[in-house]
Amino acid sequence: MCGMASAESTQASVHEREPVRPTTEDEVAAAGSELIGGPLGRRALLGSSWWSPVRVIALVAIGMFALGLVQKAPCYDGAWFFGASSQYTHACYSDIPHLYQGRGFADGLVPYFDRLPGDMQYLEYPVLTGVFMEVASWLTPGSGTIQYQEQWYWMVNAGMLMVCAAVIVVCVTRTHARRPWDGLLVALAPAAALTATINWDLLAVALTAAAMLMWSRGRSLAFGVLLGLATAAKLYPFLLLGPLMVLCWRAGRWREFGKALGGAIVAWVVVNGPVMLFAFEGWSKFYTFSQERGVDFGSFWLIMAQNSDDPLSTDTVNTLATLLMLVCCAAVAALALIAPRRPRFAQLAFLIVAAFILTNKVYSPQYVLWLVPLAALARPKWRDFLIWQACEVAYFLGIWLYLAYTTSGDAHKGLPTDGYHWAIALHLLGTLYVCVMVVRDIFMPDRDPVRRSGDDDPSGGVLDGAEDVFVLGPAARPRRHMADARFDGPAVEWGRPGPTGGSL
Repeated sequence: MCGMASAESTQASVHEREPVRPTTEDEVAAAGSELIGGPLGRRALLGSSWWSPVRVIALVAIGMFALGLVQKAPCYDGAWFFGASSQYTHACYSDIPHLYQGRGFADGLVPYFDRLPGDMQYLEYPVLTGVFMEVASWLTPGSGTIQYQEQWYWMVNAGMLMVCAAVIVVCVTRTHARRPWDGLLVALAPAAALTATINWDLLAVALTAAAMLMWSRGRSLAFGVLLGLATAAKLYPFLLLGPLMVLCWRAGRWREFGKALGGAIVAWVVVNGPVMLFAFEGWSKFYTFSQERGVDFGSFWLIMAQNSDDPLSTDTVNTLATLLMLVCCAAVAALALIAPRRPRFAQLAFLIVAAFILTNKVYSPQYVLWLVPLAALARPKWRDFLIWQACEVAYFLGIWLYLAYTTSGDAHKGLPTDGYHWAIALHLLGTLYVCVMVVRDIFMPDRDPVRRSGDDDPSGGVLDGAEDVFVLGPAARPRRHMADARFDGPAVEWGRPGPTGGSL
């Protein structure tokens, strides 16, 4: 009996170490692999060459990033500088060159400390993003025409953002150790390539991806520090602490959550504290601007406002958007506590950030970057990912064509308001579609691509395979197989053996 148990344990451990090949379980991945010779065979020598999955995926990501730079070529050659609508008709707009002069970098002004001329009195970005922008300005030549300097500033920022893009795909590839090829979802995401250099969001996304990797390795303090830095670059990463708290509550892992929360607070204070102390008015501009900003592009609030004779005031929209987000937070918390099996961290992280995007009063096209790594970890299914990406690419084209229409005068070149509303609806429906698929996976774990491969929560760190100590609803009753009776795939077992020898 002991010999048999030993043999079974050895087989299980070998199975756990074997990487998952998406071409054997994903029909879209299998079909796409025909372009490079077909699905990977069992006898492939995966570890025998320099071309590891991480290196291959990083190079693919850099190649896609380069294609995104090529897509901006019409603007680089003149559309940013000549003609009000040409940068929109070519769909190559970027904030980066315009803000070089518009936010005082061309004049050597110090962000947050020096008042800016014009309507925007201070830089309206979080502190770490402001530091990123300032460092790029130091690397930009201070001589030549302003067009030459702005071109240089965009190229310097593009180089720094390319490093962020590489960090993102490496972190996603390593987060799910047995599923490295899921990183290709991020590397090949078309919407990410198109929006990578519109703004500076990739900095926060890279720090968030690195934080997720640290949590998956059980390094809760490092996770907290990186998430605090990410929040110092963009507001949305702090949302991940909510789902993590509920998951740690269900698993009784309060010590690890406390370390993560403490690390995040300390890191955020270290970055923000000096600026908050010595230049409070400039530091607070990001927060006051976000509050005072009216309904803007990409949101369902804009559709309502443009189809109403008496649109809601900004204060009313702020209140309603906050209430909607709170309802979504409560729904995600309830989902985490009543699900038949504790949801994976990446699943809830995706849902909470998607909820923020869907309820917010503005959706800039680069916000899709926030969701791309989380979607690859939460729902690594090529069909669903590509459906969502198609919706986001359509929205990317829709917003620029709409701006071309509004800035081309009587010529009306582009997409009218009604057409733009359809583009917004497509973006909203695409994001909701992925949310629905993730929620379905949570209630029916046998349909979750990650758990079907035999894993529990590879991005969960200390949560991976942990026993539940607090649950609500049906999950609190003795476990029964919860799979859909119509589903004929393999049953999935989770967790470590409990006191009775059963799977928890």
